[in-house]
Amino acid sequence: MNTKCIIIDDEPLAIKVIKSHLSKFDFVEVVAECKNAMQAIEILKNQNINLMFLDINMPKITGLEFLKSLPHPPYVIITTAYREYALDGFDLDVVDYLLKPISFERFLKAINKFCERQEKSNCLNKTETNKKEDISYIFVQDGKTIYKVQLDKILFLEGFGEYVKINTLEKTFLSRKTMAEYESCLSKNQFIRAHKSFIISLSQVSGFTASTVIIKGKEIPIGRTYKEVVLNSLNY
Repeated sequence: MNTKCIIIDDEPLAIKVIKSHLSKFDFVEVVAECKNAMQAIEILKNQNINLMFLDINMPKITGLEFLKSLPHPPYVIITTAYREYALDGFDLDVVDYLLKPISFERFLKAINKFCERQEKSNCLNKTETNKKEDISYIFVQDGKTIYKVQLDKILFLEGFGEYVKINTLEKTFLSRKTMAEYESCLSKNQFIRAHKSFIISLSQVSGFTASTVIIKGKEIPIGRTYKEVVLNSLNY
């Protein structure tokens, strides 16, 4: 599912810059461009918006006044030429506060922050409702790029020093998150810890022995403390 966003800014050039930056992220869909906050109200009422790029100095009502008026706002990234409102913005729990002109490097940091916030929120919500199986993808940061990784494409996760290697059907990603963080987010109906260094996708297991599981021809060890849980999960 794409991240739906709107851009609220009365400067056409500012909108053009934000759209240009967003075009580099294939998981983001720009639903609407609004010249003022009032135009955005109908969009927010009728569509499920995930992210809002919001200018501060606009006619009729400022961006901060508009944000305060929303009972359940989406994630917000402030885009403005005015440094002095930064504290007010963060008091409203915005994801980030970008000063114009906005470089792509700084914009990327803001998108990274949004993805981290969204991922944490997804994990918390799924933990609380015990419906992790509803998650169909995760966002993975590899270097400076954030990838949308479908869960049904993941083969296994492997601890690799300070990193985690996420092996998928298409490619391998190198993430700085810990195995524990991934284990807490992934559904135990789909993924299971087979070893201190491995989390496996149960649907990708093609065979197993008393001490290993086989995924795409690779033998993955089963840790002694995980053996009973792994074999039970494989209905053996």
